[in-house]
Formats: sequence, structure tokens, C-alpha cells
Amino acid sequence: MLSFFSDQIDKHKAVSEEEKTINDLEQSEGSHFPGDDYRPSDRKNWMAGLDLEKLTLNKIVWPGTHDSATNDIGIPLVSRPLAECQTLSIYDQLVLGTRVLDVRVQEDRHICHGILTSYNVDAVIDDVIRFLSETHSEIIILEMRTEYGHKDPPEFETYLTDKLGEFLIQQNDDLFDKAVSEILPKRVICFWKPRESPKPSRGGLLWNSDYLKDNWIDTDLPWKKFESNLKHLSEQQPVSSRKYFYRVENTVTPQADNPVVWVKPVTDRIRKYARLFISQCVAKGCGDKLQILSTDLIEEDFVDACVGFTHARIEGKV
Repeated sequence: MLSFFSDQIDKHKAVSEEEKTINDLEQSEGSHFPGDDYRPSDRKNWMAGLDLEKLTLNKIVWPGTHDSATNDIGIPLVSRPLAECQTLSIYDQLVLGTRVLDVRVQEDRHICHGILTSYNVDAVIDDVIRFLSETHSEIIILEMRTEYGHKDPPEFETYLTDKLGEFLIQQNDDLFDKAVSEILPKRVICFWKPRESPKPSRGGLLWNSDYLKDNWIDTDLPWKKFESNLKHLSEQQPVSSRKYFYRVENTVTPQADNPVVWVKPVTDRIRKYARLFISQCVAKGCGDKLQILSTDLIEEDFVDACVGFTHARIEGKV
């Protein structure tokens, strides 16, 4: 028993020390970067507010959400705080400015996060289509994947192409250098990542996992994750020369052996440092490598930071 309490005290100290390290970095070096003062006048249409002739896919810093469809997961006040990475619906996230969605499904086509389940994936698709019908120039990256430990939903590739076919952007290695104005009116880059079923073929309407990469680590320590994100990003090619999307998740993950297991208090350890991360990317010479930046519990300032850095890129300030 004494050993257990001693371990918990040590873990609390470790988290506190890491929070102090990352906070001290912000205090000493600041969170400024090119475009940090830019605010889109209309987040729902922020791409439309930029120069679409200059805005190529590889210049966009895509604001994304982690476990995007968990706003109705589990049982309220019981299991929901353990898995609720977003409180907004998919539609509301898109209106706020989110442009990359991370959606996990199980065999019966319901949303899930681990063993907890939520609504049918139809609700996600309906929200996406509703948003697309209300806008004209916004491109979305929609990642659909089978959750770890679950089986693939049958015929899901066909389901996605049937539902989203008119909007889908066909996989093409030459797409990354193209301006948004050249890609429109197609609007959705849709990834399908099954666990056992064959992955989508290259050149098809759906994109496979080869074109969306990351280096996620399972930790609740904010400085450890921050450093890992910077290290792995620095090892990537610049966006101008790579033919895949690379995602950085500005999140930390609750651990079962820690007394704090609710998503919000854990992820808040790093969530407020998105601007610091962008500034450190620039300071360390990898600002030209940042592409997708994702978060839990997305807010307006996170979107503004990504859009501001995007604006600076197309204006030649990066």
C-alpha cells in the first residue's frame, strides 16, 4: 500500500516538473511566429478568405481534431469523461475551422473509442455533407479507420464512395503541389484505414494509410510529448518535397496507472501550447515541415494559429 502511494506521488511530481519545463520555455522564448497575429474573419470559410490561386495543399497547416466523433461517447458523467476528446459535433467543428477529422468505427458502423460506443457513422457523414453544402471552397481531410481491437465494418469502402462520391478527391501524387482553385469543386480527401480488409488501391477515390503518417506516442507527460513531436517532425522532408500528409498531435493520453484518467484535465497539460509548438518549429528550422496539427477539445485560438501560419506561408513570410 505504501508503495502504491509513493508511486502516485512520484507520478504527480513528474507531471508537475514537465508542466513547469514547458511553461518555462514559453515564458523565456515566447509563442510568436510568422502570421501569429492573423485572425480569419470567417472561420467557417477560412480557406475562401485566402488566395486560392496561391494556396496549394502543401502550404496549408491543417487544423485537426483527435478522436473527432467522441462528443456523445459513453454515459454522461460516468464513462464519457474517460473518452470524450471533443465536445462539439462534427458539423460544429467544421464551422469552427477544423479541416482534418479523425473518426474511428467498429464492425456495426458505430463510432467507438476503445470499448465505448456512440452514434452511427451516418451522423458524421451527414454533418460533413451539410457543411459542404453550405460552403464552396473548403477542403476537408476525412480519416476513417477501424478502431484498435475491433473488426472492420463490412463493405465500408463502398459505403464511403457511395455517400461521398461527388465530393471525393482522387488519390494523386501530383495533388500536393496543386492550388485549391485547381482542385475545386472536389472537396474531400478521404482516408480509409481498415485493420484486416484490403487497403484502398493507389489512384482510387479513397486514400490509404501510406499517405497519412504520424509518430504517436502513448504518454500523459506534456514535455515528453512536446519533445517527441518536434523530434519526429524534424526528421520529415519539407512539405514542398513530400507526397504524403504528416500529422502532429498536440495531445497527451490518460494512463491507467495514474489517478487522473479523465481526458480534459490530462490533455489540458499540453493543449494550450499549440502556439508554442508552432513557434518552436520555426525556431528549430522545421517550420517548413509542419502540415497537420491536431488537438483535443478544439477551440478558436487553435484554428487561428494554424490559419495564421498558413497565411504567412502563402505570403512568403516563412
